[in-house]
This record gives sequence, C-alpha cells and structure tokens, in this order.
Amino acid sequence: MYKVVYALLLAIMLPNAATAQRNEIYNDRIATLKVVAGTNWQLPPVIRLNSTSEADYINISFDDLTHTYQRYTYKIEHCEADWTVSDELFASDYVDGFAEGNTIEDMEESLNTNVLYNHYSITIPNKYCKLKLSGNYKVTVYDENANNEPMFTACFMVLDPQMGVSLNVSSNTDIDINNSHQQVTMAVNYGGIPVSNPPAQIKTIVTQNQRWDNAKINATPQFKMADGLKWEHNKYLIFDAGNEYHKYEILDTHHPTMGIEKIEWDGKNHNVYPFASGERLNYLYDENVNGAFYIRNSDNIENDRTSEYVLVHYRLHCPYKVNGNVYINAIWTNNRFIPKYKMEYNKETSCYEATVQQKQGYYSYQYVLVDPSGVSRIMPTEGSFYQTENTYQAYVYYKGQGERYDRLVGYQNVHYQS
Repeated sequence: MYKVVYALLLAIMLPNAATAQRNEIYNDRIATLKVVAGTNWQLPPVIRLNSTSEADYINISFDDLTHTYQRYTYKIEHCEADWTVSDELFASDYVDGFAEGNTIEDMEESLNTNVLYNHYSITIPNKYCKLKLSGNYKVTVYDENANNEPMFTACFMVLDPQMGVSLNVSSNTDIDINNSHQQVTMAVNYGGIPVSNPPAQIKTIVTQNQRWDNAKINATPQFKMADGLKWEHNKYLIFDAGNEYHKYEILDTHHPTMGIEKIEWDGKNHNVYPFASGERLNYLYDENVNGAFYIRNSDNIENDRTSEYVLVHYRLHCPYKVNGNVYINAIWTNNRFIPKYKMEYNKETSCYEATVQQKQGYYSYQYVLVDPSGVSRIMPTEGSFYQTENTYQAYVYYKGQGERYDRLVGYQNVHYQS
C-alpha cells in the first residue's frame, strides 16, 4: 500500500514539477536573466530562512535591450513543491511588507557598447519585503509602461533546514558498473519534525546539474523508519552520466579567447564562433561548471554594464539528422527547450547549427535531444561516461497535518567525482 500511494503521488506531480520551476522570459527585450544566491553563481538559488548572511540574499538581474527607462515592478508568490502557487496562503502569510507593486530601483545604462541596453537588479529580502516562510518562490516582473505586461518569471527557494539530508553518488549502478550511468543514494532524517504519513507529508526532488527536465520526483524509498527514509539501489534514481559540458569565454570582441575559433564583424554585430563540436567517443576530463555562466570582459570593470552583446554561432557535427529536436541546454537557457535554443540541421555542412545573441562572459553548455514524445536526453554525439563530473541536488518538502503549504526543510548539493 505504501508503494502504491507513493506511485500515485509521483504520477500526479511529475508533469508539473519537472516543468514549472524553470525561469521563463515572456518578452524578447529581456536578456541575460540571472538568479543567484549571494555570489554563488555556480550553485542553485537556495537561501536560508531568516539568515542575515550575504550568501542568503537572492540577487535577480537582467538586461532590457533598449536605452529607454522602463518602470518595472515585481510580485512575489509562494509556491508548492510542484511550483503551483500556494493558493491557501495570503501574501501577508509569507511576506513581511509588500508582496507586489514594488519598483525596481537599481538600473544602469550600458556604457560604450555596440548593442544598447539597461541593466536592472533586485535583491530579496530588501527594505520593502522580507520572506517569512520556507518553500518555493517565484518573482514575476511587470512593465508598468506597457499596462503591466509580464516580462519574466524568476524562481528560487528558501530553506528552513529542519531535516537532515545525505546524498551519495556511485557509478556502481543497478543498470551497469563503471559504464555510462550514475546512481544516487539518499537518506532523510526527520530531526524533530513529526511525520506520521510520509507519502502524504514528504515530497522529494533530485536533480542533476540543476536540470529540471529530467528531475526525479518522489522516488519511492526502500526503507521507512521511525526517524527517516532511505533510498538505496533505487532504479528511479539512476541518471545518464553524460559527458563534461562544453565551454568558452568571450573576453574580447576583437581577439578569440578560450574555446573561440574566430570573431568577425559584419558591419552591425560581432559574430563569435566557438570551435565546432563533434562526436565524443571517449571520456576526456575538462574542468567546467555544469551549465553555469558568468558575465565579464577583459577589463573586468563594471562587467554588468560594459560587456557587449554578440551573436554566438553554435555548430555540432552530426553525420545525419536525428529523430527529434536538438537544443543547446544550460542554466543560462533556463533549461527551456524553446525555438531560441533549437538547432537546425544543415545538410551541406552536416552540422546542427544555431545562432544566439549573448553577453560577453564565460559559458558552459551541452546538447540535448528531445524525442517526438517529448522525452529529453543527452545528444548521442555527446557520449555518456561514468567518470563524468556532475553535481546532484536533493530537495525535501514537508506539509504537516493541517498545514497549508509545502515547507522546504531539507536540501543537499554534492559534486560527484569518480
């Protein structure tokens, strides 16, 4: 009965939780959306409840690709574990201050750039709003100059660490040993929280490299104990190991830097060509940041307003057109499979190609294939090797009897190295 209930919960939650967390941009004027906890740009946007540490402030920043001031306001909403809005809560339940209508006051114009833009930023909590509850949050930004048109939604999480979470990763899996997969083992200790009905009160999410398209939602634990749960040799917690992410860095618009083959000026834009990718038959270690990105240029001064926008031309050698759609995938694509990041097959060059407008900086990325049924997996040309360094994240939510919202009470992030 216990496993049946867990399976039912999984079936109900999987469609929503795997898609709704990801940041979403609604207007093409918005670019380079960043959601960072403190200055930890490589980690998920998770902060601790009621902490005053600099690491426990959420910093949201973005560019508007105009030099015209826009009066932007934002709305904060608390969400359940599946990222649906917590409709049983009032704004006053989760925000001390104002949950909506706050104006974004921090704005800078770009300086000496070919592409003009304004850079905006928000820090939460701030003098207008402080968060009172743990859980998932989304911030929607509106343009008051355009009848409050929504521009984008940014997501982050607030942790109240009342449960202990341990996370281990091994290449000795229930599918193969030291081959192409990695398997997660997890344990949750309830701490002092009363848990009488784990399937109804506990929700878990495990992600690889902060990807939500292949997140493992509510895996059924093998062991249920009085003080916690354990997942061991759980086939649902097996991930394709994949390969190291590709990377490049655009520090200068005139001279190629790391990972860049050439840069050309077409009279209007700087065109940047990372080295073309090809089939990777063997594993080769290459240090990277698993899809993260960092904005900077060679001067490394006021990077957010002096870095240039360029056109980046991606090329993936592939001898034939695959069955499905190929996308560039990373944290900076918001883990979304949308036309902007879709690659088109060029028969003349035998390459999948895409051109994306991006800001100068360091970028890591991978190629993902979405098959006709909508299932995503690493592009076969990338290869999958057990030695691949990946990060894994576990999120544990709790809703007690009579409570009105899902609390984030446990979190763990580990870096796997073979």
